Amino acid sequence: MSAVPVIAIDGPSASGKGTVAKGVAAALGYHYLESGALYRLVALASLRGNVSPADHARVTRLGSELEVTFEGERIFLSGQDVTDALYTEDCGTRASEIAPIAQLRAALLERQRAFRRPPGLVADSRDMGSVVFPDATLKVFLTASLDVRARRRHKQLIDKGIHASLAPLSRDLAERDARDAARSVAPLVAAPDAVQLDSSDLAIDEVVGLILGWYRKRTQ
Repeated sequence: MSAVPVIAIDGPSASGKGTVAKGVAAALGYHYLESGALYRLVALASLRGNVSPADHARVTRLGSELEVTFEGERIFLSGQDVTDALYTEDCGTRASEIAPIAQLRAALLERQRAFRRPPGLVADSRDMGSVVFPDATLKVFLTASLDVRARRRHKQLIDKGIHASLAPLSRDLAERDARDAARSVAPLVAAPDAVQLDSSDLAIDEVVGLILGWYRKRTQ
């Protein structure tokens, strides 16, 4: 077991795990890994290169050859700032389509684990606690109702100036949940030792506070 602590925050799309994980990392002064960004980067590369999700070998090669840099809130692919492009619905849908590819997940696994550096790491995705960091100090499975998640995603897109409608967003999230839960490799599932937290009626700072409290109890 590594001496570097990890807080793993998993959950479905739009459950708030990214915002929460960033808040927890900032409060503790820990590194932050948005694992989903790696899959979105591969997704974006596949869209731009017209690579089909069915071509597992080429998709995996894209993952192996990613030239990615994280600089604060910005993400760069081959030197180009692609942060905004990563969070379009097309990119999110493609990321969900390629995520079950076993060869791709293996190619990205060590990249993810390399983010584990002192003083600690907060990582969010769908399999941080179940697969990537099974020895995490604290595992949290963060959920919210489909309606709440659709409204959160809608606001997120509108704030970025992207037109969106609630009904299609809700359908897309439901379909993505089904794909993520049904995939044979690293499905969306709470680790047996994860603390489950429904954030539907909680503010971000309340969720962050709860997780910090749980973590501090475990590390006292």
